[in-house]
Amino acid sequence: MADTILSELFSLEGQVAIVTGGTGVLGGAMARGLARAGARVGILGRRKERAEAVVAEIEAAGGQALALGADVLDQAQLEAARDAVLERWGQINILVNGAGGNVPAATLSPDKTFFDLPIDAFEQVFELNLLGTVLPSQVFGAAMTRSQAAEPSEPPRGCIVNISSMGALRVITRVVGYSAAKAAIDNLTRWLAVELARKYGSGLRVNAIAPGFFIGDQNRDLLLNKDGSLTARGQTIIDHTPAGRFGEPDELISTLIWLCSPGARFVNGVVVPVDGGFAVFSGV
Repeated sequence: MADTILSELFSLEGQVAIVTGGTGVLGGAMARGLARAGARVGILGRRKERAEAVVAEIEAAGGQALALGADVLDQAQLEAARDAVLERWGQINILVNGAGGNVPAATLSPDKTFFDLPIDAFEQVFELNLLGTVLPSQVFGAAMTRSQAAEPSEPPRGCIVNISSMGALRVITRVVGYSAAKAAIDNLTRWLAVELARKYGSGLRVNAIAPGFFIGDQNRDLLLNKDGSLTARGQTIIDHTPAGRFGEPDELISTLIWLCSPGARFVNGVVVPVDGGFAVFSGV
């Protein structure tokens, strides 16, 4: 009985998910996790060959996936990807807005001040993170509003999960553009949760995950030396993380599956930290 209840609450069988940024370290882990929970997954990224590699991993494990070469800032490419998914599987139930990241020029080096910040770099990181979440939410979210419920009278159902950051919650030196953009993601998450629920009913939900510090392609050289030891900044982060380590990509999966599953059907507009305690530690 307990196994049956858990399966009903947390299974994603029959669901179709899109993961933008699914070619990255964290996005790929989340895509594989959704597939293991039973979802069919569209892997969306600019590098289609990387998307195809993630698809191959999912299919080798018995799942179903589709590579979608698209830029999250190109509406026409997003619409083509949406149409390909609908042609293949007929529905879209889950969107994970995993695309994003920092722009080196929007990060202040120790010898620079805020007044040296290049505005074009600030705009670039804002576009990548904020507009790169808004546009997919419009394109794929619109498909969710077309009810695929068993009964025509039932409201549409779908789930959007945005990827925020500890930089949105806590002041982290140097990453001014990225932090501001992710703070905007938090506000967008709450706003869109209210908007969709009021317009389309409680079956459409929007939440976010705020990862702590995970090693990815963009921050590896900032946090780790070539020999794998911690840089000074990496050591500072570990010193302020009660868990005493960086996160592992697979440690995002359970929170993601929960937010996407029937078990979270009354959870809407929240930003969930997955950070080893970083957000709550004062450093004292």
